[in-house]
Amino acid sequence: MDKIYATITAVGSFVPETKLTNKDFESMIETTEEWILTRTGIQERGILKDKDKASSYLGTKACEKIIQTKNLDPKTIDAVICATVTPDFVFPANANLIAYNIGATNAFSFDLNAACSGFLYGLTMCTSFIESGRFKKILLVGAEKMSSIINYADRTTSILFGDGAAAVLIERTTDSECHIKDSILKSDGIGADFLKMKAGGSMFPASKETVEQKEHYIFQEGQSVFKYAVKCMADVSAELMARNHLIGDDIAWLVPHQANKRIIEATANRMAISMDKVMINIQKYGNTTSATIPLCLADWEKQLKKGDNLILAAFGGGFTWGATWVKWGYNS
Repeated sequence: MDKIYATITAVGSFVPETKLTNKDFESMIETTEEWILTRTGIQERGILKDKDKASSYLGTKACEKIIQTKNLDPKTIDAVICATVTPDFVFPANANLIAYNIGATNAFSFDLNAACSGFLYGLTMCTSFIESGRFKKILLVGAEKMSSIINYADRTTSILFGDGAAAVLIERTTDSECHIKDSILKSDGIGADFLKMKAGGSMFPASKETVEQKEHYIFQEGQSVFKYAVKCMADVSAELMARNHLIGDDIAWLVPHQANKRIIEATANRMAISMDKVMINIQKYGNTTSATIPLCLADWEKQLKKGDNLILAAFGGGFTWGATWVKWGYNS
């Protein structure tokens, strides 16, 4: 019997039409269009303005694109997993809502929270599920309405984040070459001091005081996060390549989490990968947290060729970080 591997067979994405530009921020906080672009690489970000829509809506739209592209019967989907830090509700899970919306009535579903590394954590989990032989088709979604937890009077965080979603379909393959090959995932709870949302959990439930003190928004100690992100994302990517005897020339594309262009450049430099082989779309979307890596895959899908070596790398709050080696399985 042939060995079972896991491979990505389709991607889909959805970003809100409404854009918040750097120019818009000039009238909101003390900053300039040039200052934001120089320090982050961001020019604009999508914002979901509809008050009756949240991150599950974005995730549903991304999954619907895959269903349409693949002419897929939703009832054949075994699982729906949603990576998110901005679920519609504490419960039920976004994945439950998305599965219901797309008609995946035979799928089990759950959410995964590993901040900006959530998609990579989910990809490793889905790979294990498929390789176990018990499941055939899994939808992995990164979906975020980051605007719902942003204080737009805070110039340190408000400029960084955007709303969006992207999804991949992961299926069985017997191709021993082109599949999800290897991953290294790491975490360190020291990050809780530097990047978090202070209130809203069981430690500090919502109250009049937490709302007045604006503790239901993202808090970030930028310099510390930047320092850890540069080192950890670069180190884990280099470790993954060394473990698999890969060098920069072997890599077709680096697919990095889109947090800051300077972090991306430092990671590429450590991996000896030229910037023309690095997927960068932070200028269009900002940091969409768990959606950044699949958004890159969606934007570059038509340039990907079967057999391309991709290194996916992320760093997020917690701290969480990791890298995954994918040998792409199809020509678009």
